[in-house]
Amino acid sequence: MLRRILDGIRPAFETGGRLETLYPLYEALDTFLYTPAERTETGPHIRDALDLKRMMSLVVVALIPCFFMALWNTGYQANLTLQASGGVAPAGWRGELLAALGAGYSPGFWNNLIHGAVYFVPVYLVTVVAGGAWEVLFSLVRRHDVNEGFLVTSALYPLILPPTIPLWQVALGISFGVVIGKEIFGGTGKNFLNPALTARAFVFFAYPAQLTGDRIWIAVDGVSQATPLGAMAVAEPAQGVAVMGYTWWQAFLGTIPGSMGETSTLACLLGAGLLIMTGVGSWRIMSGMTLGALGLATLLYVVGSPTNPMFQLPPWWHLVLGGFAFGVVFMATDPVSAAMTETGKWIFGGLIGVLTVLIRVINPGFPEGVMLAILFGNVFAPTIDYFVVQAHIKRRLARYAA
Repeated sequence: MLRRILDGIRPAFETGGRLETLYPLYEALDTFLYTPAERTETGPHIRDALDLKRMMSLVVVALIPCFFMALWNTGYQANLTLQASGGVAPAGWRGELLAALGAGYSPGFWNNLIHGAVYFVPVYLVTVVAGGAWEVLFSLVRRHDVNEGFLVTSALYPLILPPTIPLWQVALGISFGVVIGKEIFGGTGKNFLNPALTARAFVFFAYPAQLTGDRIWIAVDGVSQATPLGAMAVAEPAQGVAVMGYTWWQAFLGTIPGSMGETSTLACLLGAGLLIMTGVGSWRIMSGMTLGALGLATLLYVVGSPTNPMFQLPPWWHLVLGGFAFGVVFMATDPVSAAMTETGKWIFGGLIGVLTVLIRVINPGFPEGVMLAILFGNVFAPTIDYFVVQAHIKRRLARYAA
């Protein structure tokens, strides 16, 4: 029945129809519900079951564990704080909504999920509405389809934000990410920067008070609590990892303060398994970034510093703190803004891993270096691919000359 309805209204949106200008909206709905009807008729073509729609859908499926943590851990951190310190429960519409839903303020599975949803869901909806409006506008003006690329961008962006960020900043950030980070370069497949990270970087530098400091990570009014990396950055060198107040396993599971969906290394690893198994995510980039970070972190840990506490952070801690795992799995592996060549992927990943640790350790003023490192890697990805290709050409020419 649904297929018949769509086929029936299709002529109104095709060329010559009264709703011709709105065809991208019709096409987006049709291809979201069904496989595209178009088939190639002439060659040469490469036939592959993994099209853009399926690739983006698989990324969203891989993000499900992170979505769960965005809900549960956001509520868990808030309820845990309220129970321990008697902080002020949410005021305004959030408090009224929690009361209407019957959610308590003690740590419990459903209490945590509901409390977290009151913060995460509005951020996600604002992202979809504001960013989606720009996507549709550019599609209508350019008369091309609404690409599935925004499906992933709209999923990634809310996960890398703190729960207390104002909703108008969410809308402003995703607008900048979609328009400046992608659409002005031609849209999906033509952007050289990751749009979600571009959006977060804009908010980070334009409104640092809402993206940095100790008061943004716990969804409780008047509560100040640093992330483990933030606490480590201002500690005395002799205090070591104990100053963070969390165990390595707590950091691995993600029961620590941080951006809503990127605290759990375990959730990211579950997503990585799906992406690698389906060929959507590059295991070379993931491996290169991990090895690059471990290599430099080990060197700095061995060298040590009497004044910089970040030198005392063991290498294995870097892998479970901040957005490292999320960046490895979902951000650095963006097929559009990452390196394309197989050798280039190792170099690209290694560069990002080294830069992440370099920013974290050498400059404690930026205890979280993943975002800047990946954007820097995006800029150099074409150059990396160029030199890799040129090296291949030189080797082949030398072989033929011999």
